Amino acid sequence: MSKSAARARLHDIIRDRSFGRGEITLASGRKSDFYFNLKPTMLHPEGAALLAELTLHALEDDAFDYIGGLEMGAVPIAGAIAQASWLKGRPVPALFVRKKPKEHGARLAIEGLAKDESLSGKRVVIVEDVTTTGGSALKAVEAVRQAGAEVVMVFTMVDREEGASETFAGVGIPFRSLYKATEFLQPPSEAASR
Repeated sequence: MSKSAARARLHDIIRDRSFGRGEITLASGRKSDFYFNLKPTMLHPEGAALLAELTLHALEDDAFDYIGGLEMGAVPIAGAIAQASWLKGRPVPALFVRKKPKEHGARLAIEGLAKDESLSGKRVVIVEDVTTTGGSALKAVEAVRQAGAEVVMVFTMVDREEGASETFAGVGIPFRSLYKATEFLQPPSEAASR
């Protein structure tokens, strides 16, 4: 499947499985009349494969050692990307940052590293399912930086276009997305022509 065909197919899956209308309260506390719940897409066989494939394609010219982000939204994405990277012969391991460290066991804030692995000096791309203001991704950025890594980019599947670009520009982190919210807010015929 060509990149444009894959992107169009993934757009359809997200629109059908993960996009909706109706008043909701976002993680940022803002109210909105539309929402994205990417879990039904991330956990769908074709949806997961296309998210991973298109993300790897979008990042193919970027140098990084790990991919991951804040639980819960980044976990299925990072896992799918890690698997796809192995299948493409360019393996990139995944990790995820807990919202708060476990209160038992090893009490880790960052999961996915073997006991002899360290993020010190590594380059990390933070991934997110849907980004509004960027606040959730910044929590992952901070945790990864505290572990000694350099965050080279924040990459989201859907940018709601409500301040994340400005947030990341303000802290000097590149920010990119697979889709913009406006691509789903347009009537299907207009979105298809993009």
